[in-house]
Amino acid sequence: MFLVSGPDLVIAACRSGLLGTFPSVNQRTPEGYEEWLVGIRSQLTGADAPFGVQFSVHATNERLAADLEITIRHQVPVVITTLSISREVTDAIHSYGGLVFHDATNMRHARKALDANVDGIIAVCAGAGGHAGTLSPFAFVAELRPELRGKTLILAGAVGNGRSVAAAVAAGADMVSMGTAFIPTIESMAAQDMKEMIVASSASDIIYTDRVSGLHANFLGQTIPANLARPEGEFNVTEEISPKRWRDVWTAGHGVGPIDGIRSVQHLAEKIEREYREAVDCLTSADQAVEVNA
Repeated sequence: MFLVSGPDLVIAACRSGLLGTFPSVNQRTPEGYEEWLVGIRSQLTGADAPFGVQFSVHATNERLAADLEITIRHQVPVVITTLSISREVTDAIHSYGGLVFHDATNMRHARKALDANVDGIIAVCAGAGGHAGTLSPFAFVAELRPELRGKTLILAGAVGNGRSVAAAVAAGADMVSMGTAFIPTIESMAAQDMKEMIVASSASDIIYTDRVSGLHANFLGQTIPANLARPEGEFNVTEEISPKRWRDVWTAGHGVGPIDGIRSVQHLAEKIEREYREAVDCLTSADQAVEVNA
C-alpha cells in the first residue's frame, strides 16, 4: 500500500500471524529501504509470520536495480512484483529460497508471470484498492485455477473481513491479499484524515479512474479534484511513485463499507480470524444439512 504500509504495520501484522508487506518505495531512498529491512528483521522472531516487499518490475522504475539488489542481499522471504516480471527477477529471488508472487489483473498477465516461473499469482479483481482489474473474483479464480498447476492463487479485491476470506477459499483461492481494511489501523502510515474518511465511506464513494496516474485505479472520489486531467504521455513508474501524486488523492477499495473504526492491527487480525471461523462453521453446517436432506 503506497504511502500507507511501513515497518510498524508490517511488524504488527507478522506478530499477529499475517504476512505483512510494504512497497519498497514507501521509503524514499534505497538506503532508507535497507534500513527498514534491517529494522523489521530485528523486531521479528521465528514465531512470527514472514514478511514481504513489493516493487514494480518496469523499465521506467529507476529504483528497480537498487531495490532488487538490496532485497536479494537481505534475503527478503516474499517478493510481490507488479506491472511486469522477468525470469531474471524470479531466478534471483529463488536463488536464496525466496518466493515471488505477481499481481495480475487478467489472464494474459497471469500467463506471462507463470512463464517467468513465479510461485503464485495475486488475482487483482474488481473492487481492489489502487490499481485494480475489472474481472469478477469468481470468474477470474475459476479461469485461473486450472492453469496454476499447484502454484499459489491469492485473491485480492474487496476482501475486507473474515467472511470474505472464507468465501475466497471456498471459491478456489489459497490465500487472500487485504489492503483497504488495514489503512485505518493505528500502525498505518496513512494520514489521520484519510483513516477517518475511510471509516466514513461506502463502496459508492470509490471511483475507478485513470486520471490520477494514467492507469485505472480505485480512489476515494471525495479526494479527486473535478478538474484533474489524465497525465499525458506514456505511463512512468518514477512519476507514478511521486508522493505529490498520491498524497492528496487517496486510494481505497470497495471494501470500505464494513470498516467501522480505527483499530490496532492485532485487534483487526483477531476480528478477521473470528469472522473466518464463524463463516467456516456456517459452511460446514450447511454441508451437513445438505447431506441429511439428501
